[in-house]
Amino acid sequence: MTFTKPALSVEAQIDLLEKRGMTIPDRERAKHYLTHINYYRLRAYWLPFETVPLNGDTHAFIPGTNFETVLATYVFDRDLRLLLLDAIERIEISLRTTLAQYLATTYGPFAHDKPALFKQQEDWRKSQEELRKEYERSRETFAKHYRERYPELTTPPIWVACELMTLGHLSRWLKNLLKPEDRQHIADHYGLDERVLLSFAHHLTVVRNHCAHHGRVWNRRFALRFTPPTKKPKHIASAFNPGEPQLIYNTLTMLAYLLDLLSPAHTWRKEIHTLLKAHPEIDTATMGFPAHWRETNLWRMEA
Repeated sequence: MTFTKPALSVEAQIDLLEKRGMTIPDRERAKHYLTHINYYRLRAYWLPFETVPLNGDTHAFIPGTNFETVLATYVFDRDLRLLLLDAIERIEISLRTTLAQYLATTYGPFAHDKPALFKQQEDWRKSQEELRKEYERSRETFAKHYRERYPELTTPPIWVACELMTLGHLSRWLKNLLKPEDRQHIADHYGLDERVLLSFAHHLTVVRNHCAHHGRVWNRRFALRFTPPTKKPKHIASAFNPGEPQLIYNTLTMLAYLLDLLSPAHTWRKEIHTLLKAHPEIDTATMGFPAHWRETNLWRMEA
């Protein structure tokens, strides 16, 4: 098939949106935002308002669709990503610290160099190679110090190595530990079954990548879901929504639980409530929020 679509000016983009049924209350304002936000980036936020009329135009809008609602949804999603990154950063740093402390005190400073501690040897070799490359090219002061002070080392001690791991690398190191008791010891720091922690760490790598690359998360169905806790700890199991495991609500719920452990005085839960209150145009059901979510132990706000 030959590509025949012409490039459209911003004015022409606005005309097209109006032709398809979108209300544009302020053309100059719409022009400003379409100048700085790509048409196809915004399209992800008006896609839920599209319908298929009898004339076959697959891009027509439901009557009443307003550009301002689309823009507000875009802003909501951006603010949600920032809150997600804030929570994920704290959990990633905690996981690095817990893994390093446990392996160092149990198996020594170079536990990560011992293949017998890991299940899949090919995965271990790949992880080792990733770590070596990161160690060699890192410009962090601590990495330079170890390279200069201990030139014979191909990898640094585990407490340095963990600081060089991305969340994805960290997740793979955790998952590849051979002994279930090692994985469970780390998970015990978070009151979770090791299978739950490992699946959530893996899931977070996908969520974080979407956030870091400015991808939509608000109503996204994540292909990589995680295993929510059902027995351990019991008091949080009812807060999850088993009917919508691919939507962001369960992710937010697990993050709220972990932040309670890591930083009891955190305001993150309140910020989620505030964000949702500021955007009444957002249908929380499209994010997987159940009707009773505000009454659950994890989301209830004290008066």
